[in-house]
Amino acid sequence: MTTTELENLGIDVIKGLSMDAPHAAQSGHQGTAMALAPLAHVLWTRILTYDSAEPLWFDRDRFILSAGHASILLYSMLYLTGHGLTIEDLKDFRQWGSSTPGHPEAGHTAGVEVTTGPLGQGVANAVGMAVAERNLRARFGEKSCNHFTYFFCGDGDLAEGISHEASSFAGHQKLGRLIGVYDDNHISIDGPTELALSDNAVQRFESYGWHVIDLGESSEDLDAMEEAFLAAKSIEDKPSLIVLRTHIGSPSPDVDTADVHGYSLKDEKIAETKKRMGIPESESFYCPQEVLDFYRSAGSRSSGVRNEWEKRNSENSETWEACQSSTGVKGWRDQLPSWNVGDSVATRKASNSCFQTLSEFVPGLLGGGADLTGNTGTTLKGIGVHGSECPEGRQIYFGVREHAMGAICNGLALHGGCIPVNGTFFVFSDYMRGAVRLAALSNAKNIFVWSHDSVGVGEDGPTHQPVEHLSSLRSMPNLELFRPADANETAAAWVFAIDNPGPTGLVLTRQDVPVLDGTSDLEKVSKGAYILSDSEQTPDLVLIGTGSEVCLAVDAAQELSKQGINTRVVSMPSMGLFAQQDKKYQSSVLPKETPTISIEAGSTFGWHQWSDTQIGIDRFGASAPGEVAMENLGINTAAVVAAAQELLQR
Repeated sequence: MTTTELENLGIDVIKGLSMDAPHAAQSGHQGTAMALAPLAHVLWTRILTYDSAEPLWFDRDRFILSAGHASILLYSMLYLTGHGLTIEDLKDFRQWGSSTPGHPEAGHTAGVEVTTGPLGQGVANAVGMAVAERNLRARFGEKSCNHFTYFFCGDGDLAEGISHEASSFAGHQKLGRLIGVYDDNHISIDGPTELALSDNAVQRFESYGWHVIDLGESSEDLDAMEEAFLAAKSIEDKPSLIVLRTHIGSPSPDVDTADVHGYSLKDEKIAETKKRMGIPESESFYCPQEVLDFYRSAGSRSSGVRNEWEKRNSENSETWEACQSSTGVKGWRDQLPSWNVGDSVATRKASNSCFQTLSEFVPGLLGGGADLTGNTGTTLKGIGVHGSECPEGRQIYFGVREHAMGAICNGLALHGGCIPVNGTFFVFSDYMRGAVRLAALSNAKNIFVWSHDSVGVGEDGPTHQPVEHLSSLRSMPNLELFRPADANETAAAWVFAIDNPGPTGLVLTRQDVPVLDGTSDLEKVSKGAYILSDSEQTPDLVLIGTGSEVCLAVDAAQELSKQGINTRVVSMPSMGLFAQQDKKYQSSVLPKETPTISIEAGSTFGWHQWSDTQIGIDRFGASAPGEVAMENLGINTAAVVAAAQELLQR
């Protein structure tokens, strides 16, 4: 077999697997994977630097399939190139417990870099990975970090707003070494893309500041696609987009139809397609040994590059090792600021002090805000503003791009070497909800800083006053959410965030709150809830507060003690972490026989698990000075005292 014949057979094998696996599952997306088989072949055999024997080798090129519904294409390439998937895994496509789920999941399948599926997320993830590569290369040199980031996307990705945000940011940043391919197949689930889309992708990306290569009808021309990739790699001062007109489902009978976007090719049509390609019509999951050997050779061709990299980096600096481990240098916890009891500090300002201090001792930290950098306490001074002129800088200005910001930071985290921090007002976590969910799903070590956490925002009114957000985000698995009571609890929350392997949300006040006695114990805070103050006798009542309402609970306890009511105050900065503690600890903090009242300036949803009476805000807020809004919405000492008296009478 000539090399050309072997390559063509390999592409036909990929197309066959792309039909057979969804057919075995009776579920999936065949057409896009088939159309992109030649492109994937070129990328994995001619372009990518990777070693399938070490899928997590740090200086590998990164590839993201933003069009995650075409996951069988990625799984086929990972199987063929030797990343650990077997033919049995492909036969187990989309089944319970399999290594080949319906959409790619980071950490679940070797060779999958990020979790994709919600369209557009992968584009933004790729931008984040390119930022990480550039920053680490500038700081530690090409000997340690020197690679490219690639992504495939489709019309669905580019229709979603997040891709516009991310692409605009990437163009502004002049992110060379970021190379995307737009699969311009003119087909959506509803039918032709012309039903809803008439954008000119070439002009749009050129306006963003990208280098665009319009390959037209070259989706089967292997050399033309290779040349386009090589041309894109030579552009250092712009991200590149290759626009490729493909034919979905080619060469099946359903080519260029909406049906083949999903699962339309079954027994007879699969047989007909295989006949057209010249591979065995009745053999499912066909892969001759010479094809497998060819791809396995491609999967190991960069092993020498990896070995040389490992020799160069066998002994590296403490700073590099801290970045690689996503932690701080020795003694970093001892550097955190602390505050005196009686000080009055907004927790967003305390958080900024922590962020600024830790940036010196946790070298992977970088980030900023969505045009609210100063407001949210995500300003970093003295370490440079990241951009093409200062790639080593770690302050990032994301602009008003919350959704892309969250997803870019997921890419930064999943790339490795970086601990991203991103900030906006808590109410605008709505804009980034998709990225937050994927951070939790993929266990991305992303620190979300959400300030202006309640109706205490004040005059901006209900559009800017988060009410339901705490209860909503608390319901999200694997997202650890902190609402610290004061500056010292905020510092403890930062320690947890640096130690936490997954995402952490810090929910912070706009307004000043007093520093309380007893909030500086890191171990107690890390348990999610603890006894802040207690009565000398067995308590008659427990008041639970979070955030700015903890000081309100302290004031109410003092008033109740004057009435002879023994009151315990519990600070609960993280309901989720408290729920993870054993029953013995939970009951030591909240005895079952003792009446409890929760106080939080937000929805009472979810508090019934921990309290008998809930003081909260189950309506939208109002425009007024923050303290006036709190008072009129019942978040005040008198309301707590009255609720305590009523509860004890019951």
